[in-house]
Amino acid sequence: MKIFAINPGSTSTKIAVYHDETPVLVRSIRHSVEELSRFPDVIDQFGFRRDLVLRELEADSIPFAFDAVVGRGGLLKPIPGGVYAVNEVMLHEARHVARPHACNLGCLIAADLAARLPGCRAFIADPGVVDELDEVARITGSPLMPRITIWHALNQRAIARRHAAAQGCRYEEMDLIVCHLGGGISVGVHRHGRVVDVNNALDGEGPFSPERAGTLPAGQLIDLCYSGRFTREELKKRISGHAGLAAHLGTTDVPAIEARMAGGDAHAALVFDAMIYQIAKSIAAASAVLCGKVDAILLTGGMAHSEYVTGRLKERISFLAPVHVYPGEDELEALAMNALGALRGELEVQEYR
Repeated sequence: MKIFAINPGSTSTKIAVYHDETPVLVRSIRHSVEELSRFPDVIDQFGFRRDLVLRELEADSIPFAFDAVVGRGGLLKPIPGGVYAVNEVMLHEARHVARPHACNLGCLIAADLAARLPGCRAFIADPGVVDELDEVARITGSPLMPRITIWHALNQRAIARRHAAAQGCRYEEMDLIVCHLGGGISVGVHRHGRVVDVNNALDGEGPFSPERAGTLPAGQLIDLCYSGRFTREELKKRISGHAGLAAHLGTTDVPAIEARMAGGDAHAALVFDAMIYQIAKSIAAASAVLCGKVDAILLTGGMAHSEYVTGRLKERISFLAPVHVYPGEDELEALAMNALGALRGELEVQEYR
């Protein structure tokens, strides 16, 4: 089976071509601020990104012949995890989604490319809106604001499955806490194959991260909203985008921050350690969901490359369960393997409604 996987991100479009389980091409196409600034909205980048991936295939002499094209899922309505066929309902919602993000382009590009090939199917898998929460986890102190999930579902589940296989177990047999350490940070409780609790890693819950504010004091936030100092859109960016390390230190570059710390920057050290402190608290809180019976804690995402981050976290959380580090993200492989499982009939293909 020949599979083309496409993962649009904020500043890059990552692609991979797989022949069954074997990758034959893996690329990350970077997009400069200048390139993207000419598009009024993220959705307007569709043709630009689609044409770039086609040119990349041509440049690498990859024939445009696939059994499936699978895209990263967008910020659609909450759905259970798994593989979904791209349909008109999904495409319409992706074009008009309330939360603009490059990931919404995934299903659009997949559908466009698959439609050019006879018999080719278009899929998404484990989008960031996967919702498998226990009902008790949805309740907040205000009935006006139930908890919602926006998290790194694709990578978290791929890493959890990889870890289970390494232990000689099935993912559905294990109880895990998986923490994705990226521009946003999500902490998921994986109980026997379902993620029964996880924070909203996009717009305001959990630890602060390189780009996001995490949980904020509600009263102070309300006062700030009515202060007249910022517009609504400016305040949104103060929660997601220009928040976290970016707001405190002016950068999200972890190696650069660690270099500042090594050079004696006490403020950088305090803020960086505060982020790690909050991550550890979130992981420890997640262990209560499993009544302390945690098979393993898995650290993944880009910041998991930092020995400083993972070392400090281990100091605080290793008493809970064994801690395993899986640096980076496995999203392209996860997309391809989900599509392959769907083509082989090993995974149910669900309908988006």
